Amino acid sequence: MTGAAAPIPDAPQPRRALLDDDNDDDHNDAAMMTAEPIPLDFNFTDSPPETLFQQLRQAPDLLPVQAETDTVQALRGDPDSSEAEHARIMLVQTEVERVKFVVRSYIRTRLYKIERFARYIVATPEMQERLSQTELEHAKRFAQLTENHFRVSVLQALDDNTPFTPPMISEPDKSRAVFVHARDECPPVRLPDGTTMQMQKGQIVLTPYAVVEQLLAMGSVELI
Repeated sequence: MTGAAAPIPDAPQPRRALLDDDNDDDHNDAAMMTAEPIPLDFNFTDSPPETLFQQLRQAPDLLPVQAETDTVQALRGDPDSSEAEHARIMLVQTEVERVKFVVRSYIRTRLYKIERFARYIVATPEMQERLSQTELEHAKRFAQLTENHFRVSVLQALDDNTPFTPPMISEPDKSRAVFVHARDECPPVRLPDGTTMQMQKGQIVLTPYAVVEQLLAMGSVELI
């Protein structure tokens, strides 16, 4: 996407949508922040599971793994619970099942992105910091299996004098457009056309992911 971002003013609340994870094959380094680079240290550990899942689905990149939180298994086997307490427990259990569904979806999405970008993750130390130890081990095994498969099924049959060899490592497409909601007043960011943009609190814009990547790391914006 090129040109200035398209502001969408006076939106009462952010529109929540799930975008497809298609066309993640290119990388765009044109968009940079005017401020100093900020380490990618996302802090959504206190956010509800729906927010974590939405952020992961919307981002073309693989976001850092979230710290596990304790799940309250309340009073299930307490013989002293009254009927009213048991009714509340049933409501809690229903909510737990809903949360479990969201968490499973979150894990499936992370696994999809880890396997899609496995070779890129193995070759990029910054990406490895976003994964748990178990996820990193899986990414390394998957990348090795994929490389062995390509070598046996394709590369051995190619001539060494092949004039063109396409890239075989898929990278996140950070030039993909995303909807962004500003949670706070944001510092200026540079757009692909060279102009700058400063988002106000509550504003919603459609812009390339690379433009707001650092703002997302700061927690100043959220993907919707």
